[in-house]
Amino acid sequence: MEHRTDDHPASHQVPEGTIYTCPMHPEIRQAQPGNCPICGMTLEPLMPSLDDEKNPELDDFRRRFWWTLPFTVAVTVLAMFGHQLFPSGLPGQSWIELALGTPVVLVAGWPFFVRCIDSLARRSPNMWTLIGIGTFSAYAYSVVATFAPGFFPASFIEHGRIGVYFEAAAVIISLTLMGQILELRARSQTSAAIKSLLRLAPKTARRIRGDGGEEDVPLTHVHIGDLLRVRPGEKVPVDGTVTEGESAVDESMLTGEPVPVTKRSGATVIGATMNTSGSLVIRADKVGSQTVLSQIVQMVASAQRSRAPMQRLADVVAGYFVMVVVAVAILTLLAWGILGGERSWVFGFVNAVSVLIIACPCALGLATPMSIMAATGRGATQGILFRDAAAIESMRTIDTLIVDKTGTLTEGKPAFDRVVAATGHTEQEVLQLAASIDQGSEHPLAQAIVAKAVDEGLALDKPSSFESASGIGVRGTVRGKRIVLGNTALMEMENVAWSAMAQQAEQLRGEGASVMYLGADGQLLGLVAVSDPVRASTAEAIRTLRDSGLTIVMATGDGLTTAKSVAARLGISEVYGEVKPQDKLDLVKRLQAQGRKVAMAGDGINDSPALAAADVGLAMGTGTDVAINSAHITLVKGDLRAIARARLLSDETVRNMRQNLAFAFIYNALGIPVAAGLLYPSTGLLLSPMIAALAMSLSSVSVITNALRLRGSKQDVA
Repeated sequence: MEHRTDDHPASHQVPEGTIYTCPMHPEIRQAQPGNCPICGMTLEPLMPSLDDEKNPELDDFRRRFWWTLPFTVAVTVLAMFGHQLFPSGLPGQSWIELALGTPVVLVAGWPFFVRCIDSLARRSPNMWTLIGIGTFSAYAYSVVATFAPGFFPASFIEHGRIGVYFEAAAVIISLTLMGQILELRARSQTSAAIKSLLRLAPKTARRIRGDGGEEDVPLTHVHIGDLLRVRPGEKVPVDGTVTEGESAVDESMLTGEPVPVTKRSGATVIGATMNTSGSLVIRADKVGSQTVLSQIVQMVASAQRSRAPMQRLADVVAGYFVMVVVAVAILTLLAWGILGGERSWVFGFVNAVSVLIIACPCALGLATPMSIMAATGRGATQGILFRDAAAIESMRTIDTLIVDKTGTLTEGKPAFDRVVAATGHTEQEVLQLAASIDQGSEHPLAQAIVAKAVDEGLALDKPSSFESASGIGVRGTVRGKRIVLGNTALMEMENVAWSAMAQQAEQLRGEGASVMYLGADGQLLGLVAVSDPVRASTAEAIRTLRDSGLTIVMATGDGLTTAKSVAARLGISEVYGEVKPQDKLDLVKRLQAQGRKVAMAGDGINDSPALAAADVGLAMGTGTDVAINSAHITLVKGDLRAIARARLLSDETVRNMRQNLAFAFIYNALGIPVAAGLLYPSTGLLLSPMIAALAMSLSSVSVITNALRLRGSKQDVA
């Protein structure tokens, strides 16, 4: 949906291509600044940048507020205490109040009236509709009373003149401006997490030239394949691979893990992390928008602009809210005018204005978006990236967690173990053929096999055809032979008799190794075993998750014996081995059919169907792009302990949203009847329009302030 609004205070210099959106209605997107056509709120850049530290709307409102505040104070003092200061009456007092109040209403309040008229023209009533109608009614009534006092009956006379409400209109404008200033300042803090991430990136990189010399270049001038030197105390400029040197790198700013990680030749490094000790030379692998930091910023920004399911009720209420409030204001005027006795229409008018002013649909609209923005920002600093608001809301309901083994429970960096050749074949032949066919695979197990063959100096043949049988192995043609490498399911599909080596395979799996059969033209050639160590943090993570009430299920494409060996060490009792991608998907659906709320944690292409189907899909940040794109939550470090942190953050966020919604509903449920004067018969309590304006402004500020508490919570799981 696109709308145009020109000549707006936000139209300062911004990066080319900036898209603007509404904090309350993320479906509104346009290429120029303006006001939201639904709620009237000023649109914000979709992606915050370090260049927009100043908020032009905030500066504009500040100027209007401070320049007109003396007029507001003067007209209020004169209206409230004039009869005491001038007992015999001040000649022309109404005209003086008109002169003092007009600059406030028509100059300071001009943006509010523009938004009010815009809302009426679009037939989309909102907060500004109520403020505009209420304020203009008080001002217009007072202008008529000043110019034509004889038009009103004697019951309207107070202190020798027709009562006017210039001070009420002025105070409402000033208090609304003050509330907007406080709200804009608070809202700006919700983008602080993204801006802090943007500040992590260094401005320059030290590039090594072809002649061996070095030069500092802007980060935008770094290209894939460039060699870069990272000295002690410097930030890693881009994502890359270490080619020389050894150092400890602090990745806590992106992963939430406080312990520096040792990096040696061949290790990957993430841009914006801090090199603490030694000097490193890295090869740039990803630059610009492809880096981990850029993708994190994009994911956080996208999640912050998504709608929480909990907001649906507030949206329904807000859709009818303004019309209901206008109807209540009219009923208030009529009820007081007809039943109120002496000066009844005056009381009715004042109370009707109070009803219009105190009602605040803005508090309802901001209740969940502000919580989501604060929560996603905090999650990003802990290495937890939520795809949208629904993922945050759903995570707390999970009771069953399905985990893959390779890359999830284990390091995902398998090391070659051994080759066992079948009778009539050699280990060298088995390794050479296995590595040749695996050259086309990106699976970590395949990379370990290829690396071992290269280390052995074996000449690898390029496959003339290649196919990845996702989750069960690979197959293709090498030297004119049909080569298959994978588990028993693949062997049976290819009619390769594998049972002769089943006992040896089981023995290796019992030791925790992943075992693959190698076949050529229907004949079994041997076994290849690869070991993948369990992550150091996995056992602690599994205990924490189990203690929190989660049922842990392992589902892996590895053999059942291998899976059970790893599961036994981790205390996982429910294990499924040699499962295909479809089997993982079926497992998710079967558990969901039992009434369980299922989360799936995985890192491979074969996990993506299950990740997408689960109530919450959790992708290891170390995994494939397909898995990450299919998931609802990405764990940057690939550490299962972050799942416990994500559940805690989900709990806190939902509780915070409920608090905000309850506050907004209760505020309006109590404020509107009080403003209408329903308590007057029993308590004598009436609510001044000025007090109503203060309450209206503070309601939105209170909702935002409560949401911002999420940024500083200290209840994180270690």
